[in-house]
Amino acid sequence: MKRTDVPENEYSVFNATYINAAGDGDLYEDLEISLHDFIRFVQDISMDKFDYRYALGKWTIKEIIQHIIDTERVFAYRALRISRNDKTPLPGFDENAFALNTDANSRHLQSLLTELSIVRQSTLALFKNFSEEQLKRIGIASNNEISVRAIGFIIIGHQKHHQKVYKERYL
Repeated sequence: MKRTDVPENEYSVFNATYINAAGDGDLYEDLEISLHDFIRFVQDISMDKFDYRYALGKWTIKEIIQHIIDTERVFAYRALRISRNDKTPLPGFDENAFALNTDANSRHLQSLLTELSIVRQSTLALFKNFSEEQLKRIGIASNNEISVRAIGFIIIGHQKHHQKVYKERYL
């Protein structure tokens, strides 16, 4: 399944940025490939950059990696709930509160990347086992309609968005 297979009415305007950033590859392949690309990219960053903030109040690279991990967990949970036809509207989450309540900067880079890999493998297994019908199911998250398959591409695009921010503002 490709991003172009997901109609625009299956996600919000806000999420269109992430959907478009996901690229044109296959969902399952890109969940895996984007993880490996990201890890290689991060491992090439100079160690003295990991605690750098490009402006007051902005997150460090380590905090952004933790943010990517946390966000993927939230989105995978949403995909699970919606795939199981749970019609309960799912609330948003405060990414800034999450970031303030991690200890990302005291963690070793390899620990963060290992956790990201484990979370992604779990996400990949989850998505690979959704039926075609489950992938097309739509629920409410953050007061907007969203499909399970759109969530998969949002996960990829969200990670790619932050990789682009690293290149533009941190390196």
